[in-house]
Amino acid sequence: MVISMDFVLQGLLLLAHPKVILVIMISAIYGLFVGAVPGLTATMAAALLIPFTFFMDPVPALVSIVTMSAMAIFAGDIPAALVRIPGTPSSAAYTQDSFELTKQGKAEMVLGVDVVFSAIGGLMGAIILMTSAPLLAEIAFTFTTFEYFWLAAMGLSATVMVSRGSQTKGALSMILGLFLSTVGVDITLGYPRFTFGVVELLNGVNFIPAMIGLFGISEVIRSVMQGELAYPIAHVKAERIFTGMWKLFRRYKVNVLRSGLLGTFIGILPGAGADIAAWIAYAFSKRSSKEPEKYGVGSIEAIVDAGTANNSCLAGDWVPALVFGIPGDSITAIVIGVLFMKGLRPGPLIFEQQPEILYAVYLAFIIANLLMIPFGYLSIKCSSQMLRVPRNILMPGILMFCIVGSFAINNTIFDVGVMLVMGVIGYFLEANGFPVAPVVLGIVLGPIVEKNFMMSMIKTDWDVTQFFTRPVSAILCIITLFIWFFPLFMALLQKAKSRKSA
Repeated sequence: MVISMDFVLQGLLLLAHPKVILVIMISAIYGLFVGAVPGLTATMAAALLIPFTFFMDPVPALVSIVTMSAMAIFAGDIPAALVRIPGTPSSAAYTQDSFELTKQGKAEMVLGVDVVFSAIGGLMGAIILMTSAPLLAEIAFTFTTFEYFWLAAMGLSATVMVSRGSQTKGALSMILGLFLSTVGVDITLGYPRFTFGVVELLNGVNFIPAMIGLFGISEVIRSVMQGELAYPIAHVKAERIFTGMWKLFRRYKVNVLRSGLLGTFIGILPGAGADIAAWIAYAFSKRSSKEPEKYGVGSIEAIVDAGTANNSCLAGDWVPALVFGIPGDSITAIVIGVLFMKGLRPGPLIFEQQPEILYAVYLAFIIANLLMIPFGYLSIKCSSQMLRVPRNILMPGILMFCIVGSFAINNTIFDVGVMLVMGVIGYFLEANGFPVAPVVLGIVLGPIVEKNFMMSMIKTDWDVTQFFTRPVSAILCIITLFIWFFPLFMALLQKAKSRKSA
C-alpha cells in the first residue's frame, strides 16, 4: 500500500484540532492511571470511554481509544515490576522477570526498558499498520480453523516452555486452565458443562476476574500470611531510567525487530491479543537466547522481547477490525461498536470513502507512542511512590481496586466471587511450586483450541488429514511439533555428548 501524502496531511489537520489534542492528553493520563493500578484493565477502560465517545466526533472518539490503550498496555508493566502484579494481562508473561530484577536493585533499568521498548514496539506496529494494512489483513483473512487451531496449540506449548521450575508442574497448571476454559455451554452441542446449576457460569469463567484473582488476590493473601514483606522495598530514582537504553537497543536490535514483527502479525489474527503476543514472543525469546537460564529469575532480554511484542500487537489488532470488521481483540470489538455508533461501517469501502479518518488513526498510534516517553517518565516517577507505602496500607488498596475492577466487567458480584476463589487457588498453587501464569493462558487459549478443532472436524466429516495437508496449516504444525519435541531432542543430544565425553 502506497502512503498518500495528501491523506497524511488531512489526518494531521484532523489531529491538530485543539479539541483532539485535549482528548489525546486526557486519554493518555487516563490510560496510564488504569494500567498502573492493579485490577483495572485496558478493556474495562475502553468500555468506560464509550459514554464519552457518544458526544465526540469520529476522530477524537477513535483517537481517545488508541491513546488510552497504548498508554495502559505500557503502564501495566509498572506494578508488575514494583509489586509483582501485572496491571494488564499483557504484562503477565514477564512479571516474574521484572520483579526479580527489581529485587536485585535494577528497578530503574526495568522501568526504563518498559517505557522505551514499549514505545519502539508501538511505533513498529503503527508503521506496519500504516504501510501494509490491506495486504496483511488479506493474508490473515485466508486463515481457516485449521490454522487457528495450530496457532492456539503453539501458544499453549509456550505455557510449558516459559514455566519456571518443573515443566511437569507447568503442564499441570496449564491443564487446570484448560479445564476452567471448558466451564459453560458446550460449543458443539449447546449443553451446560461443569456449571452445577449456576446460571452465571453458563458464559464460562470470566478471564479478567480470574487473572486479577490469580495475580492480585494471591499476593494480598501471601502478604497477610507472611505478616511482613517477603522482599525488600526498592527505591526507584526515576531520573536514571533512561541510562543505558541505547546500549541495550544495540545489543537486542535483532530481538526488537523479531518481536515487533511477531507481535504485529499476531495482532492481525482475529482473537489473538497483546497477552498472547507477549507469551509467544517470550517463548521465542527464551528458545533463541544465549542465557535461557535467566528467564523467570530476572532476564532483561525477556522484558525487551515481550514488551516490544505486546505493544506492537495493538496496531495489528486494528487491521482486521478496520478492513473486515472482525475484532482483533476485546478493545477493537469496542472500536467496531464506536464506528457503527458514528455511522461508519468498517470494511474495504472505508479506505475509499473516508481515508482521512484512517490516516488520523494511523498517526494517532505514532503520536501516542512518542508521547509515551515523557508521559511514561512522569507516570513512573509518580508510581514509584507505591514502594514507600506501608504494606498494611498498600494491600487493602490493591484489594479494593481488584474488587472494583472485577465488579466493573459485568457489574455482578459473581465475578468478585470468581476473583476471590481464583486468588485462593493461585496462592496454594504458588505455595506448592506450581506457576500460575499457565493457568491464565489455558483459560484464554482453551476456547480457541476447542472451537477451531470442533469446527474443523465437523466441516471435514472428521478428516484429520486436513490439519496437515494445507500449506499454512502444515507449516504451523511443524513449528508446533518442533516446540514440543525440541526439549526432548536437546536432552538426547546432551546425553549423547555426555556419553561421548565419558
